[in-house]
Amino acid sequence: MNQPEQTNTTWLFEITPKNKFFSLNLKEVWQYRDLLLLFVKRDVVTVYKQTVLGPLWYLIQPLFTSITFTIIFNNVAGINTGTVPPFLFNLAGITVWNYFTACLNGTSNTFGANAGIFGKVYFPRIIVPLSIVVSNLLKFGIQFFIFICFYGYYYFQGAAIGMNVTTLFFPLLIVMMGVLGLGLGMFISSLVTKYRDFSNLIGFGVQLLMYLSAVMYPMALIKEKLPTYGWLVEYNPLAYVIETTRYMLLDVGQISLYGLGYTFLVTIVVFLVGVLIFNRTEKSFIDTV
Repeated sequence: MNQPEQTNTTWLFEITPKNKFFSLNLKEVWQYRDLLLLFVKRDVVTVYKQTVLGPLWYLIQPLFTSITFTIIFNNVAGINTGTVPPFLFNLAGITVWNYFTACLNGTSNTFGANAGIFGKVYFPRIIVPLSIVVSNLLKFGIQFFIFICFYGYYYFQGAAIGMNVTTLFFPLLIVMMGVLGLGLGMFISSLVTKYRDFSNLIGFGVQLLMYLSAVMYPMALIKEKLPTYGWLVEYNPLAYVIETTRYMLLDVGQISLYGLGYTFLVTIVVFLVGVLIFNRTEKSFIDTV
């Protein structure tokens, strides 16, 4: 009886279980870069596709929030922003803060929102949260453009504001905020697959974190007024990013190399832990979602 001939088959891709304790396969992510761009386009186009104002919501939210903060914290509570107009002071912090919260909220329900896709088609799962971080750069760019417009208005009105040489490193702060939001979002998304009620705490937690991140006040003020609780802000890496943002863009406050180093270290640790938990969860999440 003739035996069938065995042929050597060369596979283009081979899908195998991830047995490594930690896996960040950037080569595979690069191979699926077209899918990444497709997800980015989906996030940008579909979010406001059936809305009345569309992308104008990108502008309304930071403007109204800045006006509210100016009225409550500067006019009523009397928080002094020095030579910087209070509205511009608040808008600078809110613009950067919004990018972090958009990345965090968008990635914190990755498994639940994409369970149907994950259960049918294989691709590197990290592409989905990564696409959210990239697509939110467009939203940040629009809001930052509004900030630049108001910056120019106040500058030509004679406000004592200005940029300095450290402004060149401002994109690094945005990357740091995106990576921190990505890592924390992947970690939360992994927890939500087993503990559904944890998702209800995200909104409350983000609001509380905003007040501890020096978005609407200088870091020096909390140390002066509430020295007992000042450590809550000092150990918050987001506070250093917000404070450094205002120093780079408005030349107000101060820059802390220790604070930036601490923020960078926390960002790397949170991202690595987030990837680790995310990779471990993707193996069995379909049974719990």
